Amino acid sequence: MNILGIETSCDETAAAVVRDGREVLSSVVFTQIPLHSPYGGVVPEIASRAHVEKIGPVVGEAMERFRALGAGEIDEVAVTYGPGLSPALLVGLNAAKGLAKALGVPVVGMNHIEGHLHSPFIRDAGRDFSDLPDPVESCPALGLVVSGGNTVWVDMPEYGRYEVVGETLDDAAGEAFDKAAKMLGLGYPGGLKIDRISQAYAAERGRGDLIPFPKGRPREGVSALAGLPAGLCVSFSGLKTALLRYLQREGAALSAGERRNYGGYEVTPETARVAASYQEAIAQALADRTRAALARGRYRSFILGGGVSLNSRVREVLSSVCAEAGVRIVMAEAKFTGDNGAMIAALAYYRRNRGEDASLLDADPGLEIGGHR
Repeated sequence: MNILGIETSCDETAAAVVRDGREVLSSVVFTQIPLHSPYGGVVPEIASRAHVEKIGPVVGEAMERFRALGAGEIDEVAVTYGPGLSPALLVGLNAAKGLAKALGVPVVGMNHIEGHLHSPFIRDAGRDFSDLPDPVESCPALGLVVSGGNTVWVDMPEYGRYEVVGETLDDAAGEAFDKAAKMLGLGYPGGLKIDRISQAYAAERGRGDLIPFPKGRPREGVSALAGLPAGLCVSFSGLKTALLRYLQREGAALSAGERRNYGGYEVTPETARVAASYQEAIAQALADRTRAALARGRYRSFILGGGVSLNSRVREVLSSVCAEAGVRIVMAEAKFTGDNGAMIAALAYYRRNRGEDASLLDADPGLEIGGHR
């Protein structure tokens, strides 16, 4: 079964065709980073306009690559309808409805977060799939989606059943990285820059002299927990404040010394140390919550998805946590960690029989995981 997936929840315009929920036949992603960089973050109005301009060419290229393979016809169209930015979601949703009508096939709405939880189970066509676990057989599983807009731990007793057991109470991890990069003068987006600088610093000096920034543990009883256990939730607002105060006190030190190349970026050694310290705080915060969540049940797998799952230190510490717990970690390939249409098309193959045709759907910016139509 060939499913065309469309994803426009934030600042990537993406389309892909996936066969039988695993094999990616074509995938095209247009990133809007250059458009949003001057503003230090995603501007919804700019994002939606860019989606309108690019949705046609992106879908057209994905379809052209698919047809060049001679792999048959499109059997269904899947599209993200939430969560995300409402104007952006509407562009993809309307395009999917029109395309499905033109092709004479059903259209189904998919949950963006669930797409990230399926992203570790897909590969490009022609690759060896023998070592790739089956998503259904991987459950019961603990999932973590960690991205620019989401940081959420999900219990998956079986495939397609989800219960949020922990989440961020404020900023997502990716947003925390971007705001830190702005404070450090590294520009937007900041996650990859901080990671590369941190890797280079750790390789040169280790992690023995890192600044002990807070790991974002919320207090029991705060209303923002909404009934979730504090030990499985995280708050990055205190970490950002700690960084700001440190820079206010020690800002002169960051400018002192000769700038050197750390991971391809010219910064002072003290700037590199601060970046590495900040990254370590986020990575260890994610590790602490994951360790606690894994201890709550018997899991076959830990499923890791989302753009921040590409961070080298996050992968390293979470792999270590899973090894300690005796749980297999399943991570998305680098090209499928960010927002992409392949994860939406692949998810639809496994979830296509759940719910009604999406031709009547509207965008749902606040859609919770497990919500389907």
